[in-house]
Amino acid sequence: MNLETLAVVLDRPEQLSLRSLRLDSPGEADVVVRTDWSGISTGTERLLWSGRMPDFPGMGYPLVPGYETVGTVEEAGPASGRRPGERVFVPGARCFGDTRGLFGGAAAVLVAPGARTVPVEPGLGERATLLALAATAYHAAWGSGGAAPELVVGHGALGRLLARLAAALGDPPPTVWEADPARRGGADGYAVVDPADDPRRDYRAVVDCSGDASLLDELVGRTARGGEVALAGFYTGPVAFSFVPAFLRETRLRVAAEWRPDDLAAVARLAGEGRLPLDGIVTHRERPAEAARAYRTAFGDPACVKMILDWSDAS
Repeated sequence: MNLETLAVVLDRPEQLSLRSLRLDSPGEADVVVRTDWSGISTGTERLLWSGRMPDFPGMGYPLVPGYETVGTVEEAGPASGRRPGERVFVPGARCFGDTRGLFGGAAAVLVAPGARTVPVEPGLGERATLLALAATAYHAAWGSGGAAPELVVGHGALGRLLARLAAALGDPPPTVWEADPARRGGADGYAVVDPADDPRRDYRAVVDCSGDASLLDELVGRTARGGEVALAGFYTGPVAFSFVPAFLRETRLRVAAEWRPDDLAAVARLAGEGRLPLDGIVTHRERPAEAARAYRTAFGDPACVKMILDWSDAS
């Protein structure tokens, strides 16, 4: 079977093209998915775009980015566990021959193991692209054995999902820090404040979504004795902190790793049941033909909380 797809390709840092690629032939355990929407990550994909991504398994150019894809199953192998017509979430794919897939979701057609896909409620529409980010938020606290956050640092998409997950799981609403006034809107049932206006210094659970390692001393200083700071962003350089304040508070530091399949299944269930609202987080949309502009906007416009590519008219 000879399959081709239109795909976003990062040829090198800040050099993006949209071109046709040959797809690997699907096996009995694979599905062929026609993409409806794919998201652009302002964490890992920003680092790939800028060339600042630390050494990472599978790293190298040219590559197809993306791991937030929602599409419809067109073909399903007999051992795939899926059926044609299902709407599924695909957390990336490695199906582009010599072109690397890191993470391989920004393409009109994907070939992926059926076991890696997750059925989603069709009514979620484009909002289902947020499931990987929601799984990241879930894993940063509840999924990796942490406590429900009392302070979330950053009111981007990840911070908003953390706050919404707290409500969905019946935990008290966290305080959310946001230094940029333009990003303080969009809260529902929780407070978003300027860090300079928050006098509290007894948080027991802090989750940092900023990716800014220079904030660590400030965050340690805001914890109660025995409190925890979880690092949920992606940090490009060494992470360091002053020892004495952490020693006096006996602060715990935890690195939240990549989400697991159970995390993705948990948030897909919460979203499908209507307990985890995903409205209002996708703020910008572009067609694949405007992918270069979409990536620049996603990474450079503070008003852009989440950018998606709409593949509905791509071939």
